[in-house]
Amino acid sequence: MTTLEQAKNQQVELVAFGEGLLPGYPFWLALTDGAAWNKKIVKELHRHYSLNAICIEKGELDEVCAFAKANKMAIYLGIIERPEDRGGHSLYASFVYINQEGLIQSVHRKLQPTYDERLTWAPGDGNGLVTHPLKDFTVSGLNCWENWMPLPRAAMYSQGTNLHVACWPGSDHNTKDITRFIAREGRTYVLSVASTMFKSDFPENTPHLDEILTNAPEVLANGGSCIAGPDGEWIIEPQVGNEELITATLDLHRVYEERQNFDAVGHYSRPDVTQLHVNRDRQSTIKFK
Repeated sequence: MTTLEQAKNQQVELVAFGEGLLPGYPFWLALTDGAAWNKKIVKELHRHYSLNAICIEKGELDEVCAFAKANKMAIYLGIIERPEDRGGHSLYASFVYINQEGLIQSVHRKLQPTYDERLTWAPGDGNGLVTHPLKDFTVSGLNCWENWMPLPRAAMYSQGTNLHVACWPGSDHNTKDITRFIAREGRTYVLSVASTMFKSDFPENTPHLDEILTNAPEVLANGGSCIAGPDGEWIIEPQVGNEELITATLDLHRVYEERQNFDAVGHYSRPDVTQLHVNRDRQSTIKFK
């Protein structure tokens, strides 16, 4: 709760955390030959990861929700979710939005895990492709490389987002280009939140820790959190190497100014020529009647 306490003391109204912060990003996949078939170390690490994942239905985010409510603070939180509605064993990289009343408003499961992430995460669905009111703003969020996917971005633009939160596992090579691009394309504020991860951060109870540390570089993720304005220019440039709370006060009027000459789903769109269809059904292998 340390960062949330800092945000509380600074009267922050929206705080965001990176992809898979709870219980963590699966850096071990690239350090233990994670694609090897039927390998004992891979199975044991996956088991450990699964047992530390978050089951929302069991109330494992209740403490965070209570904090949000008590402090009138909205929270975007990256988790590894182990949902009961998909049997309770498969894992999803989910981005959870908790409003200022402490209520979970959406759980967006990452549509397409990237590269080796597919060895431990399952693909999500469109259920979480929604926006949320936050005072006068409309807030949206996407996971990591989903932010490079033009159609999910368009789905958020069409719902009026003017404050987009892009969550990443870390590193400025992810955030330095796409953050400004989305801001300029969507004429919206973009907050990219990215974690740091150092070799010394692996928990001591991690299975096969010696092998992981033997192969791990000193810096696995260098941060890169940043904020761009609706003109695509930096408000806060990518912050590298430090784990800290980064804050800014945003002026909604700037969005209206920049929408004057371009609005991707408004006056600068041609729905008679191109349209996007979004399926927001929560996917499951079974339906009970």
